[in-house]
Amino acid sequence: MLTRDGALELIDQYVKNERLKKHMLAVEAIMQALARKLGRNEKLWRIVGLLHDIDYELAHKKGKNWMKYHGVLAKKILKDKLPDEALHAIKAHNFENTGVNPKSDLDYALIASDSISGLIVACALVMPNKRLEEVKIETIARKFKSKDFCRGVKREHIAYCEKLGLKLGEFFELSLNALKEVASDLGL
Repeated sequence: MLTRDGALELIDQYVKNERLKKHMLAVEAIMQALARKLGRNEKLWRIVGLLHDIDYELAHKKGKNWMKYHGVLAKKILKDKLPDEALHAIKAHNFENTGVNPKSDLDYALIASDSISGLIVACALVMPNKRLEEVKIETIARKFKSKDFCRGVKREHIAYCEKLGLKLGEFFELSLNALKEVASDLGL
């Protein structure tokens, strides 16, 4: 399986947008925390979180229907570098467009982590100093309920944490703490 250093080299090759790179680091941190909490393979879950959007910019170049390629192109990039379960999770995190339905805890964890990272980062960006340390669990819960806040975040995807046996509040806390650990890498 690909090492983290190897994954970072691939990211540098395929991802130019710095904000996207930070998002990938954020999802990596949440996935690692989830794996630790659930007693799963931290290395695998972490690398899946890190590489889940490796093909985002490449897919975007496909034009109008680009989203149907997001996750599918990643499989081509990561073939022989990750196990099949990791490739499935990456394709399934965009299941509405790829048609690859989530079926495992790894799949559901990636979908939930991808969405919660966006919500928490948005919460930090509306804080006076734009820092994760200012974000409280109550803020995340309130913003989660506010459909006008960060409209692109799919709340139903965040709720997939319940398929992993976690309550929303517990997932908010785990995710926030994971992001606080990498706050300097995220610039937050």
